[in-house]
Amino acid sequence: MEELCGLGAAASLRGEAEEPKQGSVLFLGGNEVKSSAVVKYSSAPPQAAFARLQEKTDLKLPPANWLRESAKLGPAGTTILGNNKKSKPFSSFGMAYDFIDSVGNDVDVVSDSENIKKLLKIPYSKSHVSMAVHRIGRTLLLDELDIQELFMRSSQTGDWTWLKEFYQRLIDQKWQRKKKSKEHWYQKAILSKFLYYSINGDGAAQPVPSTSKQHQEGPVSGESDEAGRASWPAPFEMPSSLSEDPGASNQGSVPLEPSYIVGHVASAPKEQNLTTLFNDGENSQGLKNDFVRNILWTFEDIHMLVGSNMPIFGGGRYPAVSLRLRDNNKPINVLTGIDYWLDNLICNVPELVMCFHVNGIVQKYEMIKTEDIPNLENSNFSTKVIKDIAQNILSFLKSNCTKEGHTYWLFKASGSDIVKLYDLTTLCEETEDKYQNPFTMPVAILLYKVACNMMLKKNQNKKHYGTIRTLLLNCLKLLDNGRHPQIIASANYMLSELFQLDEPKKEDSTDFPINGNSDESYSEEEEEMPDSDENGSYSNSSDPPDDNKAVAIIKSVGELSVPEKYKSVHRIRPSCAFPVCHGTEERCRLVLNYVLEGLKSVDSSVKKEGDLPAADPSTPIPLKYEDESTSGGPECLEKQMALFLDKMGSFQKGKHSSQSGMVPGSWQYKMKLQLILKSSKAYYVLSDAAMILQKYGRALRYIKLALQCHDTYCCLCASMLPEVLVFLCQCLTLCGDIQLMLAQNANNRAAYLEEYNYQTKEDQEILHSLHRESRCQVFAWATDLSTDLECQLSVSCKCYEAAYEILLFSNLKNQNPEQHIQVLKRMGNIRNEIGVFYMNQAAAVQTERVGNKNVSTTEQQLWKKSFSCFEEGIQNFESIDDATNAALLLCNTGRLMRICAQAHCATEGDFKREFSPEEALYYNKAIDYYLKALRSLGKRDVHPAVWDSVNWELSTTYFTMATLQQDYAPLSRKAQEQIEKEVSEAMMKSLKYCDVDTVSARQPLCQYRAATIHHRLASMYHSCLRNQVGDEHLRKQHRVLADLHYSKAVRLFQLLKDAPCEFLRVQLERVAFAEFQMASQNSSAGKLKTLFGALDIMAKTKSAFQLIRKELVAESEQGH
Repeated sequence: MEELCGLGAAASLRGEAEEPKQGSVLFLGGNEVKSSAVVKYSSAPPQAAFARLQEKTDLKLPPANWLRESAKLGPAGTTILGNNKKSKPFSSFGMAYDFIDSVGNDVDVVSDSENIKKLLKIPYSKSHVSMAVHRIGRTLLLDELDIQELFMRSSQTGDWTWLKEFYQRLIDQKWQRKKKSKEHWYQKAILSKFLYYSINGDGAAQPVPSTSKQHQEGPVSGESDEAGRASWPAPFEMPSSLSEDPGASNQGSVPLEPSYIVGHVASAPKEQNLTTLFNDGENSQGLKNDFVRNILWTFEDIHMLVGSNMPIFGGGRYPAVSLRLRDNNKPINVLTGIDYWLDNLICNVPELVMCFHVNGIVQKYEMIKTEDIPNLENSNFSTKVIKDIAQNILSFLKSNCTKEGHTYWLFKASGSDIVKLYDLTTLCEETEDKYQNPFTMPVAILLYKVACNMMLKKNQNKKHYGTIRTLLLNCLKLLDNGRHPQIIASANYMLSELFQLDEPKKEDSTDFPINGNSDESYSEEEEEMPDSDENGSYSNSSDPPDDNKAVAIIKSVGELSVPEKYKSVHRIRPSCAFPVCHGTEERCRLVLNYVLEGLKSVDSSVKKEGDLPAADPSTPIPLKYEDESTSGGPECLEKQMALFLDKMGSFQKGKHSSQSGMVPGSWQYKMKLQLILKSSKAYYVLSDAAMILQKYGRALRYIKLALQCHDTYCCLCASMLPEVLVFLCQCLTLCGDIQLMLAQNANNRAAYLEEYNYQTKEDQEILHSLHRESRCQVFAWATDLSTDLECQLSVSCKCYEAAYEILLFSNLKNQNPEQHIQVLKRMGNIRNEIGVFYMNQAAAVQTERVGNKNVSTTEQQLWKKSFSCFEEGIQNFESIDDATNAALLLCNTGRLMRICAQAHCATEGDFKREFSPEEALYYNKAIDYYLKALRSLGKRDVHPAVWDSVNWELSTTYFTMATLQQDYAPLSRKAQEQIEKEVSEAMMKSLKYCDVDTVSARQPLCQYRAATIHHRLASMYHSCLRNQVGDEHLRKQHRVLADLHYSKAVRLFQLLKDAPCEFLRVQLERVAFAEFQMASQNSSAGKLKTLFGALDIMAKTKSAFQLIRKELVAESEQGH
């Protein structure tokens, strides 16, 4: 059994959490009532046995230890008068704060045990009942609402006048404070002395010295009066930790873990000393949990978190007993019996020790088992009825107290049978502002803490996000920005955190229950009154007009004893609706809306607004548009990049400043950093989504906003976290992608410009908040929309380079290999794009060059720029082992070399033209780069398309060089034989890389190229044969080669079907070749054979003539 001490909680002894003890099922009077109690926390010192007083002990005389501190009682013992101590008006909130895990989930009720007992005795008692009821999720918080104390305060301060008028008008027109009788104070004094005697230990009365006799009456009344009076807070008190002064002494202690204002709130023993935002505020508003023990009591199917101060003694034969004092002349009535029984059930105490007295003189002791209490003489009651009362009251309250954040008032007038429930929040809003309700702040804080606790759970299921959102929205409804900027900012930030930006939203109905009423915890049907036929007492149609303010009424307390009379048909939903976002933009816009509200709260709490220029949120902030004429070009970009990287370096050294005057370490500073980073991420996701939709102007606008947010973050932040730097790299990388797309889609520039300049009011307001801290110009070089293609490509490249530099100097390359690879790949790609751009410009300049044989300086500069870009790009791709892209850039470099070769060809008359050494040099360089590309790939399987492309370019280069050498033979420098040899070798190499067998789109081209090569080689050997004399062996070799190449050329041209003229030319040359051979023949038979061969060749040209005729007919038909 629990070791529990009596007489109250000692504050200095708090923190000794005891092992929970599971209560037993008690069998009472033949009716089984299930009751179990688990002590969640106890501040009791070691268990003490009670001292059995001798008969005839006079309890009117005070013991020597009376009202003094005792180790058994703790320092609070001098003021706590047993279990009659009046509960504070916010006692349930103190418990809820300490056991935040239980609130809203598995506990139905949180309350003082005295309130629970008062509710369960309603059908038996004529006493008045006045309680405040609050709902948090499925949990109800019950607190005593002392109307007399409240109206006394109203008379002094003017607060709550609306409730006083309402009370006097509807309930008690002649209200006046009722004073306690002398008998009341006499009984309290007797009880106090009895308890002090019982812990004295010697069992004998030890009267105090005569000098202390004044304590016998005076102090008792005084102490009792203080203990009996509830300590009500002001309608609104700003907790000291919410001070708007950034230099407040406790600002620095506010944790931001992980991102919220409140630290991790666990249902753990109180020795953890939870340092939360609201500690000072809780204590100042009487929200401290000062019960001796907190018990999780399960009564039938009702789970309650109960606070109890009942004295419990133990030792000897009685491991745990409760001690009671009774006047022998007054029999125990039903109310007292229920009181004793419930106390023992709640605290899991099996026996009751009753001390009887007559006029303060001890008579006798009697031991009673808990299960026997309902059967005592004069106090018989049915435990089953008590169970029905409990279930009916809970159902009634849960069915009608439906709105989170509202204060409900359960009231039964003295002597009345009618119980009424009012919504004080609604009544208050009809008359005065909501802060006239002193429960507003504690309820808001509790809603916030429950939501915060759910957010901080590592294994949090997303299905709870709807519940968290509802808690936070209801919390925000209760708060005023001028009074609670810190909580509002934090709550809005948590709301923004509910929407995942880094992963696609699953719009599956299984993830989040779809409920149209997403702002409230419960659907409309849950808030409607049940039909009067089913639960007659819910209907107020027949009530007098004065009762129309009541939310619900129990017409007769007798109904509470009827089993399941108020069994609620309304099921509390385990999770609330979470809004279904139908797209990325909608989700991000919700996030930005919450971020903006948070930023407004932070900004409004910073005092130094007078130092800033006035900003009108309705006036758009112009987005700088850089015209081609004013653009500084790549040279200007270099300077801006250098400044940017220098600034990034300064961040690492810890330089930071805030234009608005926020103090580093203050809650405003920490929260604004979190909100700015969240908005930056939202804009990044919006930009990425616009990019996918090819809305490049919109994408650039969003990434501009994302980088402006990041700029402000950098200005404020003393040290950049690695994940923030990685995110900056992602932003710059995306910005580079967008600028590249804008460059490649210049035709839609007008539409992109319109998208870029559009701004929402929300974006403008967020920018105004950013401009309070920074000029937001650090990344202007990256996000301006230019009309110049070269500038756009350069900006794109600089974005990637900046991202790469950040990864380098922050040593993040190894921790983020994927990011590093992506940046290098993009750098290689953009350098290829810029290289191609300069190469095309050089080709255009070359085409425009007329009559000038010399290569211009402009061309040479463009070649150098292009070559440099290709070279850097190749290095980028090789550093990440990207062989395919490296091969493509090598291929482009080869093409550049060919353009250089073409530029060096002589432009005078073709009759003087010779193939120059410069041309040969550049063509050979081109061949080298193509061969390097093939070596980079290794084999065709790596990337067949690229492999085939490089082979084709290599074949083309060899073919072009051979053709130029053949057509413009450099006879001034080389012998004819040497030239023929080089041409032959080049042509054969061209054939080697010309794949005529592989079926592909390029196959006809390859076949035509091969046929042409064979034709040219055959013609060359034919020519050599005509002009050559002397070496018969060489002549024979040329004859065989000419015949061979003519035959191959014919076969390939026949395959093509679309080259009849080329086919005829080859055949005619073959006829001429036959005639040339016949001229050297001597025998008639030989000549005849050659002529027959020539005729056969001509006969085979029939198909070519038919094809030509067909084409001519088709052309003539089109002409007509």
